[in-house]
Amino acid sequence: MSASPHEEFRSTLEDQISVAVTIYNENLALVKDRRRLHLPQGASDLAFRDVSARIRPETALFRSLSPGAALQVLEQNFDFDLLTPEKMLEKFVGHRVGLIKTHPTTGEESEESAEVLSAAQGVVLRLGERIETGIPGRMVFREVPASLRDRPTLVMQLENAFEGPQELELAYLTGGLSWQADYVGELSADDRLLDLTGWVTLRNTSGTRYREAHLQLVAGAVNQVPEDEEADLAFDALPAPPMAAASSPMREETLFEYHLYTLPRPTTLADNQSKQVALLRAQAIPVRKELLFDGSHAYYRHPRGAIGVKLKAGVFVELENRTESNLGLPLPKGVVRLYKNDLAGNAQFVGEDRIDHTPKNETVRLKLGEAFDVTADKTQTDFKKISGMGPWQYQFESAYRIEIKNAKPEPVEVKVREPIPGDWNLLEQSHPAVKESADTAAWALSIPAEDQTTLTYRVRVRF
Repeated sequence: MSASPHEEFRSTLEDQISVAVTIYNENLALVKDRRRLHLPQGASDLAFRDVSARIRPETALFRSLSPGAALQVLEQNFDFDLLTPEKMLEKFVGHRVGLIKTHPTTGEESEESAEVLSAAQGVVLRLGERIETGIPGRMVFREVPASLRDRPTLVMQLENAFEGPQELELAYLTGGLSWQADYVGELSADDRLLDLTGWVTLRNTSGTRYREAHLQLVAGAVNQVPEDEEADLAFDALPAPPMAAASSPMREETLFEYHLYTLPRPTTLADNQSKQVALLRAQAIPVRKELLFDGSHAYYRHPRGAIGVKLKAGVFVELENRTESNLGLPLPKGVVRLYKNDLAGNAQFVGEDRIDHTPKNETVRLKLGEAFDVTADKTQTDFKKISGMGPWQYQFESAYRIEIKNAKPEPVEVKVREPIPGDWNLLEQSHPAVKESADTAAWALSIPAEDQTTLTYRVRVRF
């Protein structure tokens, strides 16, 4: 077992005076660990213990923050071979250990010297002139190999010109720390207002804890250069009530082209722990509910007859992320889950959707599910080919009937949206359409209570 040529000094969490953690979206965090140490003058080895087991050593920056200090890092090693019985055996292959056996009758213990020949897929030992497999007794090791640590440790070879206590900082990037935003909303009885609460879920699987950490979160896609596999050291709208502006328990600011959220109080992130902290709260946000039948461009080229059976309307909710809507905050990407009280006043889950990073003044659109009582039958009532001998000479004319039924005891508003390919023209229609985009026609229809409305239209397309 080899030893370091320099005296080794150990630093643990007892030396820590502060730790700051900035967590990004893509399983990445920046850790800034400050400790107060008394380093000897000259060359020494510093074992900086309790670092992340998912540290990226090539990103480590170690420096002294004390005035007048002159500290150089000559070499650094990340020891992630942790002290376990299996690792001890591996390190002692070719070396001698002691075997303690207990006499089955007298209980007397005796020790015999053995050489470890192999620790792969079991243990092979040489005891005197014989070879044995397995461990026939307790195994005794006389020392701990220098390369084995009881916890992840960054060992730095230092040259120090300043004698005395210093404030030192180790900053590094690490995996094993992540966060995501989760939102919980409660719809009003008429589905026109929403109370919204945002939470941040933090996860720590980095192999160490961060005690009373100053926590910051970065929302945005930060580019990272892919690591070489061989160099990867990681383990594996009704009038609203008086406005109440949205409040954010976290301080928010822009950072480069991202958004930075700062928790106003320190928090401890234990290893293998998930915890939630409040992100935002907003009340009485006006929302719009939409029942939408979405079509397909495929059936404008071919005869299809009946198209689908009992088509159901998708249920969408939209809200404006604006100050005048009682919100107006940058929303990190995450899942929005909505609830609504039943007649007995019990909250019931009504759907969820995922949102991307949403800046202020943008629209949030959520698909919550499909309507149970609003259905449609769609039929292609006519189809014929007008012409077609080459590109932009193919012309087709087709007609459609969409019968929309409402089983509710009250009228509903629905939207029918049809993506129509190529160069198209509506020849006939029972209700006026709006051209939403170059390839989309949409109809807004009112369906009476427990009744139905029929939409018909004829269209000519050219490819």
